[in-house]
Amino acid sequence: MDVTAEDLLPLVAKLSPEERARLSRMALLLGSPSRDAADALRYQTEPVRAGEFESIEDPLAWDADGWDGFE
Repeated sequence: MDVTAEDLLPLVAKLSPEERARLSRMALLLGSPSRDAADALRYQTEPVRAGEFESIEDPLAWDADGWDGFE
């Protein structure tokens, strides 16, 4: 079954202005030319979740790994 714009219009009309704006930004993700642009739009429409960029590892250990033999 193909969905047409005429099928979607009544559903979109029921959305709040904020929901319509979010939907339009998310629709832009589908036609985005690059992954970076898609990521940027995604973070504009959906805020970063708590703990999204947290790590159990010590970030300083990443820099130190493999440098033990150099002095």
